Amino acid sequence: MQIDTSRFGPVEIEPEDVLLFSRGLFAFENHRHWVLLADSANGSVAWLQSLNDPEVALALVSPRAFVPGYRVSIGRSQLTPLELAALDQAFVLNVLNRNQGRVTINLKAPIIINLDRRIGRQVVTSDEQPLQLVLPTAAVRLRKSA
Repeated sequence: MQIDTSRFGPVEIEPEDVLLFSRGLFAFENHRHWVLLADSANGSVAWLQSLNDPEVALALVSPRAFVPGYRVSIGRSQLTPLELAALDQAFVLNVLNRNQGRVTINLKAPIIINLDRRIGRQVVTSDEQPLQLVLPTAAVRLRKSA
């Protein structure tokens, strides 16, 4: 199936590539179907593209690439909807933001995906995680505003 995107133009995806976020994402509660796209210009970045709106895509990174000791501390009730057979099935990504020339990683609200079941959820950590981490500008280059 083909989807339209504002950053990548038309993209061919397989129906099994679609991720379901039953509650949407923060600020995008009505966007429940997404697809994860690689960024050919930057191997550190993936894009979570909404299937509802070609203009909505979030830049994501693996937190461990920038914060080696990063851990997600959340209640079991937040994990239940992901239907994880084991915790190591959880694929954790964090949203990148660009604001006033700075690129930051949102550490407080990671996106957790069960790739086997194609289910995702954005959660809020319950520990004393800093809200964001400012990255050096050269560390990550984004195509367009995320």
